Amino acid sequence: MSMFSAILRAATNLQPTKTSLAWRALHTGPTSNFRFTPILCAEPLKKKKKIDPQILKQREERKRKRLEKQIRRLEKNARQLKPVEELEVPMELIDEQKQRKRTGVKVSPEVLESRVLLEKQWAKYRMEQKLQDYQLIDRVLAAQTKALNELRLESEELYQKAVQVDAGLVPFKAVGPVATPPIEGYEMPDGEYLDVSKKFE
Repeated sequence: MSMFSAILRAATNLQPTKTSLAWRALHTGPTSNFRFTPILCAEPLKKKKKIDPQILKQREERKRKRLEKQIRRLEKNARQLKPVEELEVPMELIDEQKQRKRTGVKVSPEVLESRVLLEKQWAKYRMEQKLQDYQLIDRVLAAQTKALNELRLESEELYQKAVQVDAGLVPFKAVGPVATPPIEGYEMPDGEYLDVSKKFE
């Protein structure tokens, strides 16, 4: 308290200057020449440790290698297909593989020869059948071309109508199954649809 009173006594002994009088003239209320700033609890900054550039280089190298390893692991797993439980072989069947394995059946040379002859006969039959189909198609196309040429000689207008493709010749309409029944009177909203579902390769 004595220190504060000493400061007040010293302040009252000071002679006011012209600038301070002019400054006081701007205010209607009493002013104080003392300003108190808030206490700042700070501490000195820590010294930065100097690190050897070789150590920094080794750290960067380790970080780069770790990232490359993670990238390689991700690329390897990207090629793996998503596992399907139905396609996995049960462990019971793997254990019984030796018991279930059939012994090799020896086929006699006569049976082998008859099988080869049968395959040859089947190949010859299929070749003749294909040739007959080709000949039939050629005959139909030749008859069609001849009929169109004769029609063109008679009337160009009828020929042009005959050459036109008839879209309703084979009427076909198919509606596949849907996930949900249709909603009566539903109006589809305008705009784009962005599919953000995850895809497994």
